[in-house]
Amino acid sequence: QLQFVESGGGLVQPGGSLRLSCAASGSISSPLTMGWYRQQSGKQREWVATVTSGGTTNYADAVKGRFTISTYNSKITVSLQMNSLKPEDTAVYYCKADFDFGSRWGQGTQVTVSS
Repeated sequence: QLQFVESGGGLVQPGGSLRLSCAASGSISSPLTMGWYRQQSGKQREWVATVTSGGTTNYADAVKGRFTISTYNSKITVSLQMNSLKPEDTAVYYCKADFDFGSRWGQGTQVTVSS
């Protein structure tokens, strides 16, 4: 069964950096797009960044210039480099992969930005 597993979350001070990774388990074709979403406590899940199979990236205004999304390993692993982190970046971060047959989500990883 296809699953995506995230790693790299944790506690970091404001201004610090973290790198999240999301890897597929199981044999799959390359996704059409891969992205990161986040859900802050008491709020709806929101889009953070997306990368297409062609390498085009897009970012939410709140993270533009601070976060970088990239794929590697035959494009079924996606990472999110997060720099200049702010307390408002605190959330559970989820990766998502879109295929022609549907979408798959990771289980989420907690990122906490606090002094």
